[in-house]
Amino acid sequence: MKTNWSIPFRYVAGTTAFVAFAAFVIYARAAASALIIAGFVAYLINPVVTFLLEKTRMSRAAAVNLVYFSALILLVGIPATLTPVFFSEAQLVIRDLLDLTDQVNEILSEPIVFAGYIFHFEQLGQSLTQLRSTALSPLPEELFQLLESTSVGLLWFLVILVAVHLFLSHWPEMRDYLIELAPEPYQDEMRELYGRIRHVWMAYLRGQIVLMLIVGVVFTVAWLIIGIPGALALGVIAGFFTLVPDVGPFLAAILAVGVALLEGSSWIPLSNLWVAGITLATYLILINLKNFWLRPYVMGRSVHMNEGLVFIAIMAATILEGIMGALLVVPVLASVAVIGEYMRRRILGLPAFSDDEVRFVKKAEVKQLPRPKRRKQETRQEPTE
Repeated sequence: MKTNWSIPFRYVAGTTAFVAFAAFVIYARAAASALIIAGFVAYLINPVVTFLLEKTRMSRAAAVNLVYFSALILLVGIPATLTPVFFSEAQLVIRDLLDLTDQVNEILSEPIVFAGYIFHFEQLGQSLTQLRSTALSPLPEELFQLLESTSVGLLWFLVILVAVHLFLSHWPEMRDYLIELAPEPYQDEMRELYGRIRHVWMAYLRGQIVLMLIVGVVFTVAWLIIGIPGALALGVIAGFFTLVPDVGPFLAAILAVGVALLEGSSWIPLSNLWVAGITLATYLILINLKNFWLRPYVMGRSVHMNEGLVFIAIMAATILEGIMGALLVVPVLASVAVIGEYMRRRILGLPAFSDDEVRFVKKAEVKQLPRPKRRKQETRQEPTE
């Protein structure tokens, strides 16, 4: 009896499975996004689990539970502790923004004379007022939609929490299963390819998180030294907006300068205009230090991509997928580049990885990727007469 599938039937079955998987991902796009976020979070805290496994005699289940619930306590406890302070400062920033829109609307309500020419921006001022009133006074049906979306978001958050624990607990088995999907002669190449992609994600994502934390702390301290009200909220915004290069910090700077222009400093005996100028100068100094020294130092040479291409990719991902798209697009593109180079070399009949290329898999990482044990094949003994 013939048990092996024919080559045409294998292609048909493989193509059908791939199309079914792609259709499922497209249909369940929200679920796929939640799983991607869960995988990203699990990836960030997995090194702590690995550290406990190497330094202690704990089982993986015990290490995962310890790290998972500790991270969950920190996730809930720190925001709960800082919420009163952050909320009061956020209210101050929002109030200043409202005052700023009122002043802009008052300026635009009258014709502006410049070099003998009269400019009318009354319509722009009315549009700004309508925009503010629309944003601050939602309709009842909009409130219902907001409540519904909040409930759905809470359910997806619970899904992410469970998925994070699942990934942390069973990732070694999942990784080995995915590698073993390849034919046995190519599994070593798949491990090497996995190690290279893993290195790209480790270097970029952790570097990005470190960059966000440093920028947030530095700008918070800078605004506290200057005495700008709402320094904590403005610093958190600056760190969070670092995800979108150039544009994000620029928007955070405009917000800080606007608050300084309206509120001034709590201790500097200068006019609000001078305080706003000091704030702008501080921003220019710090952002240039970040761009020319801190970012290259933190990110290193992990992602070999043109800065212009990185900027375009991040902006496009921000428009299409929001903050998560901006955070993930660069390592995804770098991973695609690694896979594309591997495919190019194999299609051209070259070795999978060039010998003169810097290998991304370190010895310590190779130890984390054990080769699966081969099952002993049972040998049939022919009966002897």
